[in-house]
Amino acid sequence: MNEIERICDQLRRAFDGKAWHGPSVLELLADVGADRAAARPIAGAHTIWELVHHMAAWEDAVRRCIEGEEMRSLADEEDWLPVPDMSEVAWRESVDRLERAHRLLLESLSGFDAGQLEETVPGASYSFYVMLHGVVQHDLYHAGQIAILRK
Repeated sequence: MNEIERICDQLRRAFDGKAWHGPSVLELLADVGADRAAARPIAGAHTIWELVHHMAAWEDAVRRCIEGEEMRSLADEEDWLPVPDMSEVAWRESVDRLERAHRLLLESLSGFDAGQLEETVPGASYSFYVMLHGVVQHDLYHAGQIAILRK
């Protein structure tokens, strides 16, 4: 297994199962409905739904960097997309968006040249290696938040 395959494996485990730490992102979201996703049990904290939008935005941002775009800060309305429609259909669409962003990230990463891992991400001060491990850490960090919000 090469380094790209190992990073893809870690991304998959954090996102959809067999993670060493516990439940993956999708395992945590499996039985969450719109009401629970929109609930704000901790004043001032993000909702599960907001976290799903945020994670999708960053999976997409990382994918775009792999495909040659410059890393940039996300505007608040892109980073923390509002949730105006709180229906079950809208919730499923949000989860689908996250799953699609993750799938596209993995597809792009599978064609990435491992020789580029130590190169600096355009527009950033860190390497592709750091960014890719960072997106795994990002998924796990927010999975922990989702686990707490579910309780």
